[in-house]
Amino acid sequence: MGLKRYYMETYGCSLSEFDSLTMASILEARGYTRAETPEEADVVIVNTCAVRLDTEYRMVERITDLRGRARRLVVAGCLAKSRPGLVSRIAPEASLVSPQNASRIMEVVETGGRVVLLQGSRDTSWMPVPPLRDRVATVMIEEGCLNDCSFCISKHARRELKSYPPRLIVETVSRLVERGAREIRLTGLDTAAYGRDLPGKPTLADLVSMILDRVEGDYRIRVGMMTPELVLDILDDLLDVYRDERVFKFFHIPVQSGDDGVLKIMKRRYTVSEFKRLHARVKALFPDSMFATDIIVGHPGEGEEEFMATVRLVKELQFERVHLAQYSIRPHTRAAAMRQVPDPVKKERSRTLMRTIEEIGERIHRRYVGMKLKALVTERSFRSWSMTARLDNYFPVVLPLREELMGKWVDVVVKDASFFDLRGSVEGERVETVDIV
Repeated sequence: MGLKRYYMETYGCSLSEFDSLTMASILEARGYTRAETPEEADVVIVNTCAVRLDTEYRMVERITDLRGRARRLVVAGCLAKSRPGLVSRIAPEASLVSPQNASRIMEVVETGGRVVLLQGSRDTSWMPVPPLRDRVATVMIEEGCLNDCSFCISKHARRELKSYPPRLIVETVSRLVERGAREIRLTGLDTAAYGRDLPGKPTLADLVSMILDRVEGDYRIRVGMMTPELVLDILDDLLDVYRDERVFKFFHIPVQSGDDGVLKIMKRRYTVSEFKRLHARVKALFPDSMFATDIIVGHPGEGEEEFMATVRLVKELQFERVHLAQYSIRPHTRAAAMRQVPDPVKKERSRTLMRTIEEIGERIHRRYVGMKLKALVTERSFRSWSMTARLDNYFPVVLPLREELMGKWVDVVVKDASFFDLRGSVEGERVETVDIV
């Protein structure tokens, strides 16, 4: 009898990617091999996302399509956890697996019939070693958050705060660096909440410091999204850790709105003035850092005056990167029951704010044109002819593809810029390349 085969599709954020890695690692350890198409597989796993309404529509469409092509269908991830009734209606025969139960995937594939695993906590006693995407690896350090935002459905899918032990994270990072990783992305639903559930309550700053102290090598750490109020709790220690050259000067801290009234409706636990002070402290120490933020346009309670307050905030703080989203109704959230902003108004506000964001982003990027800078080549770009190098502040520089430069420090000359990235050419090489093993 030949090896059993599985087929997997993954949607959503880096946490979803990590859960897919967990399932794939377990399946392959038990002798399964990965199939190229659903028709070739004994089991089809679709790891879903549920963060936005348009995403949910795409998930429903994809699950419906895979039903007719799969011998056995497993729906995993955030949609399975937050909307199990919906998934069961469109695919009643599908097994359901929550993100927390990714490590129990064998209970599903080796059991006949439909299996539902939606309860329980994440197993943080072990961690799969993530594969490298070129010279980049993503490590989940925690799941869950301590907030209760009115718009968020992710809290229903990944509610409980569960942090991986520092020792396990350090060991994983060390193995990745030994294999040739040059960029380590520490990810979580809220990385600033890291450790508050662990004995001794180690903080995110403690964790990064531990990695830097114990893992030797030429690598860079990129810290993932952090909520403002929890960053403020650890800001002094965190900024001190960021002084190390091995930490990218990258801060992803969502503001969501520039109006205190809307923030209160959103149940965000900070004010605009507190966020401004946080931004000012980061920029005082790291003026050239990339400060990325998230903004939701059209949340219930946002009128024209509140929206313009957000526009003014963007103009004042000159964010290097803004992830802009139109509010969309999500089930089981407080905001879903509130009076909604009409869709045409949301669309027009999005267009207005996006024009400002693009103008600011392109202006910031164009300051780099003509400069010669040190950059680390980390991965191939989505364009087949190019690769991406990262400056110390994580700004991306698109370069012509040269495989021999992957994982190397190079001198780049920035020749052009857009809102999205910098464009340049290689002038020299800094260090020896390291083979991936």
